Amino acid sequence: MTVARPTGDELVEMLAALANPIRLRIIATLAGGRDYVSHLAREIGISRPLLHMHLQRLEAAGLVLGSLELSEDGKAMKYFEVTDFDLHLTASELARAASTLTSPDPRKGPPRKEQT
Repeated sequence: MTVARPTGDELVEMLAALANPIRLRIIATLAGGRDYVSHLAREIGISRPLLHMHLQRLEAAGLVLGSLELSEDGKAMKYFEVTDFDLHLTASELARAASTLTSPDPRKGPPRKEQT
């Protein structure tokens, strides 16, 4: 199976999501296999609400996938697992991704209109 190369916008989203030590720890923990939120929060040592916030960011970037399942006693449990992503950050790959950017740099504001 071939993993699709991210567009520039997707790459920016992925790198922004990974640019946080807690989210890196989440990915590292989930790399060992899927886990449910309560157990994952205990493993990493953070609260469930904080974990949910970070998982939402990782899921929006396409790095993790969540699924709701019922336990044997009928309790709803949210499981997360790492998606099949593969990032190769070379100069040529970054140039390719940059050529597909559609979002302006948020630090610089919207693109300027050309003067006529």
